Amino acid sequence: MALSDYVHTFGQFMLQRHGQRVHKIALDVGFTCPNRDGSKGLGGCTFCNNASFSPNGRHAPSIAEQMASGRRAIAKRTGAQYFMAYFQAYTNTYAAVKELDKLYREALSESDVIGLSVGTRPDCVPDAVLDLLAGYRAEGLEVWLELGLQSAFDETLQRVNRGHGLAEFQSAVLAARQRGIPVCAHMILGLPGENETHYQTTLDAMLDLGVEGIKVHPLHVVKGTQLANEWRRGDYEPLRMSDYLRQVADLIVCTPEHVVFHRVTGTASKDILLAPTWCSQKWNVLNGIEAELRQRQQYQGQFAHSRHCKTEGILCHPL
Repeated sequence: MALSDYVHTFGQFMLQRHGQRVHKIALDVGFTCPNRDGSKGLGGCTFCNNASFSPNGRHAPSIAEQMASGRRAIAKRTGAQYFMAYFQAYTNTYAAVKELDKLYREALSESDVIGLSVGTRPDCVPDAVLDLLAGYRAEGLEVWLELGLQSAFDETLQRVNRGHGLAEFQSAVLAARQRGIPVCAHMILGLPGENETHYQTTLDAMLDLGVEGIKVHPLHVVKGTQLANEWRRGDYEPLRMSDYLRQVADLIVCTPEHVVFHRVTGTASKDILLAPTWCSQKWNVLNGIEAELRQRQQYQGQFAHSRHCKTEGILCHPL
């Protein structure tokens, strides 16, 4: 058995949709974030490594070079021949539309790239950007908008200096879905002051808006962050791996089966990771989630029952 036997994974979804494996290649094109340049705030989120944010300290290779490197690594491991250009690092809609189109088009010009996945903040997707993404979809390209909500609780978002609230996320999702752009919502387990009740409420907030995809990962404590200071003082205690496995499984079984899980864990580089150390063990975590569901004899959607969007005019439906 594999995790995809219990969870509707992104890899499984793309295989069904295109008849072959399609993988994301993560790109860093030098974007910054409005939560650190002063337009929304300074210093970034408390869990972000601010040193790594410095554009002057980042000399990312060209898009073509990053695509080539990612292509070689993924093809060797999986044999995939088609890819999604994943604009991942920082806020990937935080530029003029003309500049965004230039960057996105450069990635799309690769012959084996079938679409884009664009990661950003819910307060950085104006109508012009959404119209741009909708235009790519009208050309027949695969496009996903990835929005980092992290928590549906404004007090949590304020505590981690996120710089936006639930309302911005709700507006962004509705505006994207009205244009036919599928949304993958991000949530973090283990944020300060939160527990299973918070996670379920955040999941419900996402599902009630009809998001088509979800990413879940544990909160990492990394060097150079305010969270690291809180952890050293004993003011923050990271999740235990056993708790994370249980909590992710709880979310999976409450999620309708058509929703695509793009990710159910996340890792941090060993050179900056402070805690929890198990976050560096991606495959142990993935195998642990699969084992948890297998032991329970549970699967995605088993307890989702019949869901519908609460927001008037927006219908939940599979892609």
